[in-house]
Amino acid sequence: MIERILPGWAAAADAFVDQDGVCPAPEERRLLAPGAVPKRRREFGTGRLCAHRALADLGADADSPVLRGSRGEPLWPSGVTGSITHCRGYRAAATAWSVDAESLGIDAEPAVPLARGLLDGIAGPAERARLARLAAADPDVPWATVLFSAKEAVYKAWHPVLRRPLGFRHVEVFLAPADGSIAVRPTAPGLPAAIGRFLVGDGLILTSVWLPPRSSP
Repeated sequence: MIERILPGWAAAADAFVDQDGVCPAPEERRLLAPGAVPKRRREFGTGRLCAHRALADLGADADSPVLRGSRGEPLWPSGVTGSITHCRGYRAAATAWSVDAESLGIDAEPAVPLARGLLDGIAGPAERARLARLAAADPDVPWATVLFSAKEAVYKAWHPVLRRPLGFRHVEVFLAPADGSIAVRPTAPGLPAAIGRFLVGDGLILTSVWLPPRSSP
């Protein structure tokens, strides 16, 4: 499902249920807390399984362990960028060669309204006004949650490049329902622009955001 919102140069894999008996590489198993419950172990194993499948589909080293950086981001083989996401009932990973995208982020959320009180913290006045117009046109879509997911994908794409903390207000996101596109406008100097796509269906919200390679015009 996640492949529907990715460019043709990206590779992806997803799962709607956790698979029993998935056993990540020893280096990956050490990323789990010693007391991790079976549910967390299955979730983690399925996510890493998706990551290795996405690497294989890309033509990259699918046997290389996918470890974790200082802020929890996956560490990919040299020359590869990508992202892993999970939410209730869904796991996914996406990868791309760094010549095609400097960085790539994906996010998945249940298609339910955003928790009360969160919107003011993630959206500026102009974004809230646009959300109100979107909700008036299509009230069945939880647009605030789509915005939240898009910003999560932005930060997953930004962090490997910037390596510094970022807040929801560091970016303004524009959602275009007509074609499912996402436009990202930084609100602080020194932050790169980005583009992406979103999809709402089957009880899920999926978003993807990528930074074009630096050599792009």
